Amino acid sequence: MSTERCTPCEAGSYSLGSGLRFDQWDVIPAGFTSLASFLDQGSTGEAVQACNSSSWTPQGVYLESNRDECTVSLVYAVHLERQGSVSFTYQYPDNNIFFEFYVQNEQCREMVQTDDQKWIQVTNNGGWDTHEVDLKSGTNILYWRTTGIVVGGKMVKPVLLKNIQIQGVAYTSECFPCRPGWFSPAPGSSSCEPCPSNTFSAKGASSCTPCPEHHFSREGWAECKLRPPCSQKDFFQIHTACDGEGKTQVLYRWVEPKICLENTSGAAALPPLGPREPCPPCNPGYRSGNDSACLPCPPGTHSDGTGECTACPAGSEPVLGYEYKWWNVLPPNMKSSCFNAGNSKCDHMNGWEVAGDHIRSGAGSSDNDYLILTLHVPGFKVPASLSGLNDEEFGQVAFVFETICSADCELYFMMDVDRKSTTVVEAWEGSRSKQSFSHAVTRNVPVTYTWAFQRTNRASDMRRYIDDTVKVYSISVSNALDGVASSCRACALVSLNSSCIPCPAGFFIAGAAQRCRECPPDTYLSGRRTSGQDACVACGPGSVTNKEHSFCYSDCSFTYSGNNRTMTFDLRAMSNASSLTVGPSFTSKGTKYLHVFNISLCGDKGRRGAVCSDNVTGVSSKEEQSAAAPSGNLVESFICQSTIVPADGRTFRASVASQSVSLADTFIGATVDAALDGIDARPDLFPDSPRAVPDIHFYYRSRQATASCDQGRSSVVTVRCNPEKSERGGLSVPSSCLAGTCDGCTFHFLWESAAACPRCSRDDYHRIEGACKGGLQVSGVYVWKEPKCTGGAPLPPRRSSPCEAVALWMMMAVGAGAFGAALLVSLTCYFWKKNQRLEYKYSRLVMAASKECELPAADSCGLAEGEEPEDEAVSTQKPSLLGKLRAIATKVRLL
Repeated sequence: MSTERCTPCEAGSYSLGSGLRFDQWDVIPAGFTSLASFLDQGSTGEAVQACNSSSWTPQGVYLESNRDECTVSLVYAVHLERQGSVSFTYQYPDNNIFFEFYVQNEQCREMVQTDDQKWIQVTNNGGWDTHEVDLKSGTNILYWRTTGIVVGGKMVKPVLLKNIQIQGVAYTSECFPCRPGWFSPAPGSSSCEPCPSNTFSAKGASSCTPCPEHHFSREGWAECKLRPPCSQKDFFQIHTACDGEGKTQVLYRWVEPKICLENTSGAAALPPLGPREPCPPCNPGYRSGNDSACLPCPPGTHSDGTGECTACPAGSEPVLGYEYKWWNVLPPNMKSSCFNAGNSKCDHMNGWEVAGDHIRSGAGSSDNDYLILTLHVPGFKVPASLSGLNDEEFGQVAFVFETICSADCELYFMMDVDRKSTTVVEAWEGSRSKQSFSHAVTRNVPVTYTWAFQRTNRASDMRRYIDDTVKVYSISVSNALDGVASSCRACALVSLNSSCIPCPAGFFIAGAAQRCRECPPDTYLSGRRTSGQDACVACGPGSVTNKEHSFCYSDCSFTYSGNNRTMTFDLRAMSNASSLTVGPSFTSKGTKYLHVFNISLCGDKGRRGAVCSDNVTGVSSKEEQSAAAPSGNLVESFICQSTIVPADGRTFRASVASQSVSLADTFIGATVDAALDGIDARPDLFPDSPRAVPDIHFYYRSRQATASCDQGRSSVVTVRCNPEKSERGGLSVPSSCLAGTCDGCTFHFLWESAAACPRCSRDDYHRIEGACKGGLQVSGVYVWKEPKCTGGAPLPPRRSSPCEAVALWMMMAVGAGAFGAALLVSLTCYFWKKNQRLEYKYSRLVMAASKECELPAADSCGLAEGEEPEDEAVSTQKPSLLGKLRAIATKVRLL
């Protein structure tokens, strides 16, 4: 043993000494096992294996994880003679997949690891990172485990794994030959190198052999293939730079590396140069130089790109930024590149090509290349004329694009803030018609915007989708620190000859003197306009403005006048954020998930009180998560939504939240009307209210455009009076739209609460008189009118007094009866006396008529004034009072 020495490996072989390396993934190497561990419980209660086809898949130079919601573990057991380590290179672009790495000992007990060691951090699209964990001596079982959350049919991007290296194993007693397609040129190598393109090698080779004539190979190939005839997929067109005469023409180039044959039957030839055409004009903010190159305008001047630079007039300032809409050459602050996870030969290629009125994706070297276009902005500077907005927006980036695809292409728009982290702002899959997208800049730091296009995420040796492309017609960035000016904007002045000054927050530029004036009450500055009183926009119904006039908000109160009544609502009890869980729902493989909505109805003076966070990369192996652990994604809004996968149904010990989005960034207004600012409340989605109190609709909007909602999302919270509920109340969604939305862009919620009932006032009750009971009489009883109100003014107290001996109503009744009796006696006497006079007259008429041959003298039946009857009628029997009345009535009829 004392004479034994370490011997260098021969050429064509390699050794890591006490280490292991796995970098060849044509098949899963021996010792590795891929296990799917998710079982879906069928309707009959039996375990149904739903993940038989889910596994880690070898893709040549890397290993690819599953794309579905199954939990799949890549397991490798290794025995270490001493303390060592394991390291691996990975690509983890999509947080819809949970990716964890952990280690167990031979008793299957998990090694102590921090969250940073166990939960792998997300990488940038197309980027690779390395993860390393220390190992103890003895048996170590290594687990790479992935679990996807596929909600809404979105295709997730898999985890890629390569270059696994383990240190601390038993010392090796032999060398390993290089695999086919690789070689080791010198003795004593610790690794092998891939054969260059158009060469090949057998196993254990020390050099590579060139391919035969009319054959080709890719890097690391073990054999060569016959070159196919050239076709239209093997070349692409570009535009040449402007020459001294201001002309350009179309130029065609072969896709590199070129693998096709030109001089063969049926081969397509490279098209000739196109005709010379006038170059497109310069972009706004530039002027044409003597050599037809476009030069930026000097500071303080502006140009529309077709003429010379002109100084801004007095009382105005240049509007700085980038506005690229003509693409003859790539602007100096933009770069084009190509990246491929398994093909480094793409790195030197241009990913995008200019094409006159647009810039388009290039050919690349394979269909799964990332074609990358970057734009760097060193910072932002808000002009003096816009300083009064005070809306925490430093600028905007906007672009117009179109995708033409026949496969599963995808366009990513990403931002790298201060060169620290890259986040995906938005992504679009498949073909998309010509459309625009804008994104607000909320931090004044250097930022790099990236457009990345991938024709397909499936690796393939054949190029099938060369015609799939993306076109970007224009890109604009406002308030860029080193931008140029395409126009001028009016600004405020101290005097007519002074320079521009910033107006205070909430002030606009008014009058010919261009002075700063504060916006009227309940108006706000909007639309990036600050000149003229029209720049102050009235707040929506049911809202007030903050003192800076930068936005409008609800103060948790509402007043409604209708049906001869004014109702006042106090909603402060509903101001704190409330949560609503909707579900459960299930994916195609049976994964249960929930939608959780956090809603802040009016917040605190416009503060967005609803918070949703992702814990995809912060899920702890402990029973409870640490409160101090940073969240993967935090969303603060009036209404936000998260997707929750509960602990049951997955191997995680705690529920995980992901896909947090904002549904309501801006408060539009509150009204009883069923529509506001183009948003329909859809009252038909909820049952009618049984009470006469009208529903109040709170309208919100999130203007951040998405792939499915070009105008952004909108939300309506319908507040309904329900005295049977608590003041906090309860939230619900329409029964016909269980996810809260029927079209994916407008969300509807019903919030029933006792606090949503109108506040009581003096007009809401009336008084009634009480009865005398127990010697006491309630002189004033007050009762509520319908519909019933809550809170506010209380009912006045009841007042009582001793009952009187004779009630007032009884005294009035007795008085009325006495008066009626006296009146009746008086009338009786009057008519009786009248009757006596009529009897006397009647008797005289009868006596005069009884004389023969004499006509009675004309006489009157009545007595002359002052005349008294000569004699009284004599009656043998005194008539009764009733008989007298009947006689009077009879005589009146006879007369």
